Amino acid sequence: MTDSPRVPALPVTFRPTRTRAVLLSAGLAAFVVITAISLMLQLGGGERASFICTAALFLGVLVLLSRPRVTADEDAVTVVNLTTKRRLAWAQVLAVHLRPGDPWVSLDLADGTSLPAMGIQPGIAKQQALADARALRALVDLKGVPDGAPNGVPDDAAGETGSGTGK
Repeated sequence: MTDSPRVPALPVTFRPTRTRAVLLSAGLAAFVVITAISLMLQLGGGERASFICTAALFLGVLVLLSRPRVTADEDAVTVVNLTTKRRLAWAQVLAVHLRPGDPWVSLDLADGTSLPAMGIQPGIAKQQALADARALRALVDLKGVPDGAPNGVPDDAAGETGSGTGK
């Protein structure tokens, strides 16, 4: 892909929509099935409650796994991972990386650290994740990356490169 990525209108939220739908559907279905089974079996109150609590715990874990997202607005980017939420000013984000084989995007930060952004992950929607990563990179380029700083989202559709500027 030789065209520069399109900068999305702000605010914008990136999340693995298909993965989220699968996780929430599977969790809800498992909760309903396990609860129904516990009600159909001739169990005591405590056993039935343990079935339902186990189903609720399973659903809770899947809801937690479906939580990640990356939200960009005029002032900052907010990265929500499984158990953490971090708001970063645009100037704090130096580069966006999604290399072949990476489970999700990582952000290089001005303090020298790297932050995983699990809201953009190529799991079952690789092309969407690449497009989202390019859009986030375009926003970083527009909002806060100093001139000449590298960012590592590939411009090609196959995602074969990723450590250069990608421009």
